[in-house]
Amino acid sequence: MDVIEKAVQVATLAHDGQYRKNSKIPYISHPVAVGMILMKAGYPDELVAAGILHDTVEDTTLTLIEIKQWFGGNIAGIVEGCSEPDKSLSWEERKEHSIQFLKNAPEDIRIVSCADKLHNIRSILDRFVLEGEEVWSIFKRGREKQEWYYRSILDSLSHHSDFALLKELRTEIDNLFGLE
Repeated sequence: MDVIEKAVQVATLAHDGQYRKNSKIPYISHPVAVGMILMKAGYPDELVAAGILHDTVEDTTLTLIEIKQWFGGNIAGIVEGCSEPDKSLSWEERKEHSIQFLKNAPEDIRIVSCADKLHNIRSILDRFVLEGEEVWSIFKRGREKQEWYYRSILDSLSHHSDFALLKELRTEIDNLFGLE
């Protein structure tokens, strides 16, 4: 079976019954969209599969060991790098960890993380068009903290790299939050 098709099947089963934040949209739409962003940008199948699987360890019962057994160490390493290590920490601590980690993370992890953030920002923008400022009520930390997080992530991802998805992310962040 093709690695992308296998990743879609595994992620679909793992995320079964989950939905996007405060919506009726099945959660699987997000990881598949991340994979499509990576595919459209011309990244190899292994990176696309990692994008599709990026939230499985963090948000489902799948383990890193299972991902490694089914997809190999490289994909498992990318999934691990895209996962928050300790969900018991506060939102601020978890986000600060991600910001610091991504500054020097391997490029494959940075690329998948960028595609993840790009889809998240686009999803927020879509809702903003429909709901206006009300969209920020779905986030416990609100607009100001979301802007801090996404701009900080962009800075971290840009620290050692300049790949095409970064430009798209920067544009979408500016579209959502306004130019600095």
